[in-house]
Amino acid sequence: MPPRQIDTARLRLRPLARDDVDALHRLLTQPGVRKYLCDDEIIPRERAASFVETSIASFEADGYGLWGVAPKDADTLVGFCGFWFFHEPPRLELLYGLGEDHWHKGLATEVATAMIRYGFETLAFERVEASADAPNAASVAVMERTGMTFWKREMSNGLDTIYYAIEKLVFK
Repeated sequence: MPPRQIDTARLRLRPLARDDVDALHRLLTQPGVRKYLCDDEIIPRERAASFVETSIASFEADGYGLWGVAPKDADTLVGFCGFWFFHEPPRLELLYGLGEDHWHKGLATEVATAMIRYGFETLAFERVEASADAPNAASVAVMERTGMTFWKREMSNGLDTIYYAIEKLVFK
C-alpha cells in the first residue's frame, strides 16, 4: 500500500478516493485542463468516477495510481498526479494536472518531482517516463524542470507527442 500522504513544501498529496469524484470532474472539465489531458473533450462525471475506481484498484494491486493534490492549509482538491497507463500499447507514465487557478506557481513541478521521487524510492522504478502533446509547452517545461530529458517525438493516437524520461541513476 502507498503511504497515506506525501508532503511537499506547499502541498499535500493523498491517493484519490471515491469522495473526490466531483472535484476531479470539475478539474478535468476546466477548459485549460481538458485541452490536453482530455483532448478538449468535456468528459462525463462517470468517466471521472471510472478514473478514481481504476486508481483505487491500481493502488491496491501495484502501489501506484492517482494522487489528489491539495494545499497544505486546505482540503480543497486543486490537482492530481501519479502514474497512469497511456498510449497504444499502454505505457506507465507520470501524469500531473492542476486547476487553472494554480498554474504558473511552480506547483506542477513540485508534484511531478514528488512523484518521480516516489517512483524511484518507494516503487523501485529504474526509469520514469512522461509525455505531452507537442503544443503543450507548459507541460514540456515541467518535465524539463524535474530533470527529465527528451527521449522521442512521434505520433500517438493521432497526436504529435513529445516524450521525456529520467533514469533513477541521474535523479537528485
